[in-house]
Amino acid sequence: MDSTKFTSIEDLRQAYGRRVPRMFYDYCETGSYTGSTFIDNSAAFAKYRLRQRVARNIDNRKVATSLVGEKVAMPVALGPVGMTGMQHADGEILACRAAQNFGVPYTLTTMSICSIEEVAKHNPKPFWFQLYVMRDRGFASDLVARAKAAKCSALVLTLDLQLLGQRHKDIKNGLSAPPKLTLTNILNMLTKPRWCLGMLGTRNRQFGNIIGHVKGVKDMGTLSEWTHSQFDPTLDWDSVAFIRRQWGGKLILKGINDVDDALTASALGADAIIVSNHGGRQLDGAPATIDMLGPIVDAVGDRIEVLFDSGIRSGMDILKALALGAKGTMIGRAYVYGLGAGGEAGVTRALEILKGELDVAMGLCGERDIRSVGRHNLLMPSPPFVIPPPASARPKSRAPAKPRKPVG
Repeated sequence: MDSTKFTSIEDLRQAYGRRVPRMFYDYCETGSYTGSTFIDNSAAFAKYRLRQRVARNIDNRKVATSLVGEKVAMPVALGPVGMTGMQHADGEILACRAAQNFGVPYTLTTMSICSIEEVAKHNPKPFWFQLYVMRDRGFASDLVARAKAAKCSALVLTLDLQLLGQRHKDIKNGLSAPPKLTLTNILNMLTKPRWCLGMLGTRNRQFGNIIGHVKGVKDMGTLSEWTHSQFDPTLDWDSVAFIRRQWGGKLILKGINDVDDALTASALGADAIIVSNHGGRQLDGAPATIDMLGPIVDAVGDRIEVLFDSGIRSGMDILKALALGAKGTMIGRAYVYGLGAGGEAGVTRALEILKGELDVAMGLCGERDIRSVGRHNLLMPSPPFVIPPPASARPKSRAPAKPRKPVG
């Protein structure tokens, strides 16, 4: 892929918008309801400034490190993104291959187009698997068993999708996999010939982890009904503990955006947590994850590995998250832009851009090793809001005082 044509993640985003049908572009580039949290996730990074340091030996810089016990070329993992195989034909297979060749983890989602088995067949190294817990707990148990059989090296359990935040554009576009052949969709897809040719050349066009694995789900209509009824509002910490025992391997809890929840998660014995608000696609009005990262690291950073997700669009964003205490970061939209723009080569180009920016920014901050980055590399903003103290530190509520008898 031409490195002179694509010099930033924004370049990839623009190409992505030209090459992918509108409904899948909107699926990626939208948040729930007003979209305020989706916008804040990226915009909030600007409040944190990097300290420029000079006259230091910054030769032989290293951005390699480890995430959850795995050696990585840089502190980045590809996060779980639903319907990646609709952004580009066989998208999950290609993104996983690009990540593994680059030396960073890839996370396959429950709501993928290519199945666990299909991705494993085309990628020899272990990848991470993200689990949504459904009302059909038998299906969830089956997914865990399938992830074990595929030799997935970590289970990423998402906790913030008990209810589905409404995304207006998805409803208006009639989002589905494969897309419904309405006149509007057909006309739009005709303007994306490269995408159409790719889709014609693959059999992976539906949710591969669901179709053929759930009784009664045979086509797009029954799949839609099942999916919208299955997200489980009863998922609680006892359920998390049960899944941890059932899985038995490395467990990462995703969707933590509160200090109290981080403390509870760390007490369960998980290997890592991901500070995330689902990319602004769930609770509209929730704080940007970069604003919650520091308080969460302060509360649990010495007990559990803290990863960061939501809003990253540059290597400078990655560096700021690491300076606030994250051991690593996850990217979603940033690599999807590359996938939609150029398939596997586009994902690789996105990773190259981020690594290059991270390396230069780290050096200009006076650091040679990514593991030495910390809050001394940041100029911190005034707190935008007051973070409540952990529940364990709050005074117990007292009974209200009895009203005094009136005098006279």
